[in-house]
Amino acid sequence: MKALIMTIAAAGVLVMAGQAAAEDAMPLAQKSGCLACHSVDHKILGPAYKDVAAKYKGKPEMEAKLVEKVCKGGSGVWGPIPMPANCPQVKTEDIKTIVHWVLSL
Repeated sequence: MKALIMTIAAAGVLVMAGQAAAEDAMPLAQKSGCLACHSVDHKILGPAYKDVAAKYKGKPEMEAKLVEKVCKGGSGVWGPIPMPANCPQVKTEDIKTIVHWVLSL
């Protein structure tokens, strides 16, 4: 019984942590200028965040690669418009938070 209670408590903490990450990520995306080119559910200049999440679903190794792409910029994956470099003007930790959230959608 004690193990069951501990498991339920741990699951609750993980759910709350995920909600906190989502609550932190959207304001970070707004502040960092991400929403000028991206939206959660439709393409603007860059892909919709839900499309990014769908493309990389089940590929946990892509999180670090996407953080690097957002930081350094790049092109060719989602069309001809390049992703501009965002480092150092956006902190790497903020980019990690945003990318983690995007992939959770």
